[in-house]
Amino acid sequence: MSTLWQEFRSRRARQQRLVVAAGERSFRRFLALDGAVYEDGALPRKTKELMGLVASLVLRCNDCILYHLDQVLHLGATRAEVYEALAVGLIVGGSIVIPHLRFALDALEQWEPEPDAADSPSGT
Repeated sequence: MSTLWQEFRSRRARQQRLVVAAGERSFRRFLALDGAVYEDGALPRKTKELMGLVASLVLRCNDCILYHLDQVLHLGATRAEVYEALAVGLIVGGSIVIPHLRFALDALEQWEPEPDAADSPSGT
């Protein structure tokens, strides 16, 4: 497995446990809302995760890019779908997002499914 993805997934899981273990009510509420927003509804989950990928690129958040990229790929997004989403992010964000576009494309090249992906926790 790619070191980039292995390190990201491991670090994110550990840090997510810290957020939950803090016991802060507002943290729990936000995580619950985050999980609910990405559920299938009028828009399918994959579309919502692609939107999250666009927002992550525009906000220049590499961890967020990795998270949403991982989600959309697990949900069966094609490279063409990912490329179009990234193109929207580039147009919305402008040239300042180019380093993050490069990061996203590099991560896409290295992506491998997580062995137990069905059990991965939700939340950004």
